[in-house]
Amino acid sequence: MKKPASKIREEITRLQDQLKQAETREAERIGRLALKAGLGEVEIEDSELIAALEEVAARFRKGGRTGRLAGASVPSGASQGSGGEA
Repeated sequence: MKKPASKIREEITRLQDQLKQAETREAERIGRLALKAGLGEVEIEDSELIAALEEVAARFRKGGRTGRLAGASVPSGASQGSGGEA
């Protein structure tokens, strides 16, 4: 039996709310961990920080999870302000 469009819209709205809540929880967790790691005090361009975090995420996705990520907290060149600070 097919669901009426109104029921599907209700389900979509409910799922969108669940997604928003899950994203908020994830963002809060990552934010807390970033602050613990000292990233709140690092002067770095957002684009550089995103690139560094993408590298860390890629290492974990590939199964390179060996407890600690030696040297992964700041990729080479990023700590030197290579983003052209004024």
